[in-house]
Formats: sequence, C-alpha cells, structure tokens
Amino acid sequence: MKQPLAYVHPEAQIADNVVIEPFVTIDKNVVIEEGTRIGSNVTILEGARIGKNCKIFPGAVISAIPQDLKFRGEKSIVVIGDNTTIRECATINRGTAAKGITKVGNNCLIMAYVHIAHDCEIGDNCIITNACQLAGEVVVDDFAIIGGMSAVHQFVHIGRHVMIQGGSLIGKDVPPYVKAGRLPLSYAGVNSIGLRRRGFVNEKINEIQDIFRILFQSGLNNSDAVERIEAEMPASKERDEIIMFVRNSKRGIMKGYMG
Repeated sequence: MKQPLAYVHPEAQIADNVVIEPFVTIDKNVVIEEGTRIGSNVTILEGARIGKNCKIFPGAVISAIPQDLKFRGEKSIVVIGDNTTIRECATINRGTAAKGITKVGNNCLIMAYVHIAHDCEIGDNCIITNACQLAGEVVVDDFAIIGGMSAVHQFVHIGRHVMIQGGSLIGKDVPPYVKAGRLPLSYAGVNSIGLRRRGFVNEKINEIQDIFRILFQSGLNNSDAVERIEAEMPASKERDEIIMFVRNSKRGIMKGYMG
C-alpha cells in the first residue's frame, strides 16, 4: 500500500494495510497501526505512535520536536488514538522532559491548521476546530469542543463536555459541562444540548445547572461556593467531579456569568 514516491524509514513499523500516498515522509521509531490512511505530503517524524483507522490529511506534521527552548533532545513521543482524524496542515509536537508524551485520544477530530504543542493531553471524542492553537501542557478532557481560532494558554485544563466559543482566548481553566465565551472568557451556561446528545437526562442537567448557579451566580468566591455546593447539593459523580476540578485548578477557573 506504500507509494514508491513516499519515503518510509526501514525501521518504521507500519501495518500491512496502511495506505501511504505520494510524497509522504515517515521517519524511524514510528508505529502506525492497521487501517490508517496517510495523505500526500504528510510528515511523520521520530516518536510517533498512530493508532488504528486514523485519517491524516495532506500537509499535517506529526511528532516534530517541541517548540520549547528547554528541550535538549530527550526521547519523547506523540500518541494518536484509534479512529482519529487529523486534517490539513495540523501540527502535533512530541513531548519534553516534563511529561515525555503528547497524547490525542480516540475518535477525535483535529481540524485544519490546529497546533497541539508539547506534552498536551487531548481526551477521547474531542473536536479541536480550525486554527486553534494549544500551548504546552494543555489538558482537554473527553467530549470537549473548542471553537475555531481559539488560543489556549499553557497549562490550562478544559473539562469534559465543554463547548467553547470560536475566537476565544483561554487563559483560565474551564470546568466540565459548561459553555464558555465572551471576552474575557466567561461562563455562558451549561452545555445542555451537548449533554442531551450524549444521554444525560433532564434531571441530571438540572442538577448540573444548580451547581453552577452556586459557583458562578451566587456572588460567593470559589472556595465558599464549593463549600456551599458540598453542603447543599446531594453527592453525585458530576457534583464531585466539578468540586474536584475547582479545588485542583492550578491556574484558577474562568470568570462567572457576565450579563
């Protein structure tokens, strides 16, 4: 399935049914699993681990060295999960000594011109829309959607089931289950449409809305709001996830609702 006009290093481990189109470059220490298709002019450099049934479109560059002046040539990798699509001219850099790995999960859509920097962790079923730029060590949890041309500051954590408006500047952590937009980035309600699509019932969505009313609309600071949520809201997986997210936030969470 390899084109004679492609270059594949003899030490690369490529499954038999991988499709490699013309003018592809695949370096040593690369693993590509079965069913994956590599479009023309894709460059896959040392340290890439690409899963099953992925689609990588022309011009993408996977596993280039980090754009980090502290990088000293240490061994590191990029891991791409199964069934993930990487569109034209996206760039995904490998890790540094900080974590050693940049990871994109299963069933993700990484659109054209997205940049995912060193040591980022992208969960499963995420959509990173056209021209988003993710700085180093960003964490994006499962089912998050980041709107086009958004810029994410290093070390930011974006929670599960989040929907972020296109063109956003994301400098603070975004808790799970919410919509975020405006400038500065602020709470814009619960991502109720996305949650319904993923099987959340109305009662659970209402519970999540009540939690965020306390966190973002009660006038309390984050610490006091979390204590009130813990005291007044019955324990649940979602409640505890939100509480732990806020308590563990290193950059602080985004602003509350702005009318």
